[in-house]
Amino acid sequence: MSKKHFTETEIEILSNNRYVKSVSSKAVTYTDEFKRIFIAENENGKLPRQIFEENGFNIEVIGIVRVQRAASRWRTAYNKSGVLGLRDTRRENSGRPTKKELSLEEKNARLEAQIQLLRAENELLKKLGDDGKGAGEERVRVSAEQRFLLICSVIEKYELKKMVSFLCEISGISRSGYYNYFSSESQERREKREKEDLIIKENILKAFNFKRRKKGARQIKMTLEGQFQITYNLKRIRRVMKKYKIVCPIRRANPYKKMLKATQEHTVLPNLLNREFKQGIPGKVLLTDITYLYYGNGQKAYLSTIKDSSTNEILAYNVSSRMTLDLATDTLVKLMKNKQVMFTEGAFIHSDQGVHYTSPTFQKHVRKLGLGQSMSRRGNCWDNAPQESFFGHFKDEAYIKTCNTLDELKREIKKYMTYYNNFRYQWNLKKMTPVQYRNHLLHAA
Repeated sequence: MSKKHFTETEIEILSNNRYVKSVSSKAVTYTDEFKRIFIAENENGKLPRQIFEENGFNIEVIGIVRVQRAASRWRTAYNKSGVLGLRDTRRENSGRPTKKELSLEEKNARLEAQIQLLRAENELLKKLGDDGKGAGEERVRVSAEQRFLLICSVIEKYELKKMVSFLCEISGISRSGYYNYFSSESQERREKREKEDLIIKENILKAFNFKRRKKGARQIKMTLEGQFQITYNLKRIRRVMKKYKIVCPIRRANPYKKMLKATQEHTVLPNLLNREFKQGIPGKVLLTDITYLYYGNGQKAYLSTIKDSSTNEILAYNVSSRMTLDLATDTLVKLMKNKQVMFTEGAFIHSDQGVHYTSPTFQKHVRKLGLGQSMSRRGNCWDNAPQESFFGHFKDEAYIKTCNTLDELKREIKKYMTYYNNFRYQWNLKKMTPVQYRNHLLHAA
């Protein structure tokens, strides 16, 4: 025994390791599972210190002497009695006789069964992606269902029908659980659930591909309810998507970039919005911004939009191959021509401090519309967050890169704007589309 004694803090650290059965101030008792892992990896050429560290042990806490002695003790026991020699037999040697004294043939049969199970488990771990090479990485855990199937395959392959109890015991699962898993009632339940999942999968795919725009779980839930009158729990949708590897597009982070620095004759206006985006009144707060679009063979275009902050509806947009002042002012002209837009008292348009919006020409157009004007604080994209969010979703869902000409790009953008306003359900709009939510607010008023 090592002369090193553990402190209370060290005892607590060691107790948190899943490979420690018990620990006192003088000794550590390791699990039989860790001993088997140690022997397997040690025979593959790994040093004792490396094996302990990879399985979450701090060598400074345990002490290298204790590690070396445990390694020597386990190797000796393994060489003498095989895997059975690694078992903790202190309870069995407490003076009480064992239930049944096994014959040499029975011991050999059990040992052979255990070896075959360990081989099968090793093959399964390789398939799951745990080859034991990653130092410090968390080991892949075999689920109870996988253990049931593993034992069943070993029993059938090597004709070990009398070894069910023993194999369940060394695998850490109950024998009753094993038999229950393969019962006709349990199999019927699994088959029934599999059939239900296939039906749900087909419905999810209908919503996923609706209007040729891929969607995430929440979008799928709202589309199923709004378009197909089908209601599923959000957790069920996510489970089935994960099961059948239905992956939604993930928007990459797009840091806010200023277009140009405002010149001295341009005017920066105060922030009237103060992030109060949802005011519950259509036509009260309008958001605008410009983004770039890459299409075809590295060609570049620019998109300017005006969005109703309360309903998320795109009220006007303009596409151009050049980043000129007309890109922003023409968007205002299109807003003026939109007969469905009704401005309320005190309505204003909010933007960043880009050179287009600080321009005297743009500000003159805004005044002609009878609107006030507000601007985000310098370099703060969160002050215009809903507009930035729209551009992110638009680039994920629109088929921009497949367009070869500017005309094709404009047609695709037109299709997307129609889809977005009329068919894209949004969680924060009471699961309605922007147009539905606008009508809802007008009706409620």
